[in-house]
Amino acid sequence: MRQELVNEIEATGNALLKTISSFSEEQLNALPFEGSWTAGQVAEHVVKAGDCGILYGNTAPTDREPDAKAPAIRDLFLNYTLKFQAAEDILPTQESHLKAALLQDLRQTWDKVIAAAQTIPLEDTCLDFEVPGFGPLTRYEWLQLINVHTQRHVHQLENIKARLTAA
Repeated sequence: MRQELVNEIEATGNALLKTISSFSEEQLNALPFEGSWTAGQVAEHVVKAGDCGILYGNTAPTDREPDAKAPAIRDLFLNYTLKFQAAEDILPTQESHLKAALLQDLRQTWDKVIAAAQTIPLEDTCLDFEVPGFGPLTRYEWLQLINVHTQRHVHQLENIKARLTAA
């Protein structure tokens, strides 16, 4: 279970970095259409959402399979027909983004996610925050959520790139 999770997280991180690297500095801060985020804002949001603090907070033993909610999390976040509103604390700023700085922030964030997946007990339930509709999640499920949330945004970044390239 652990190695498969680590492999998935590494693949997602590689896809994210490759996708962001494909944007020019100008494209990174270009608005693809009204009401959208720029690619730089999406990347900033991923950095904020990838904070692993929840994984190192208060936990308790789990009385169910530690991956029980993972399929529902995956199904929800990888359903691209659904639109979500980001929580206030992980909303991106309106500032311009520098590509090199963003890539560095993304690498650092993703290294922490990989390190957590490799080292922490995955079966413990995190108590400091509950995702609405899911209740308490295990560390494994939180890592899955961070991963599929990022996959969702890689898809969004690919769409932004296509839109900007076609314009």
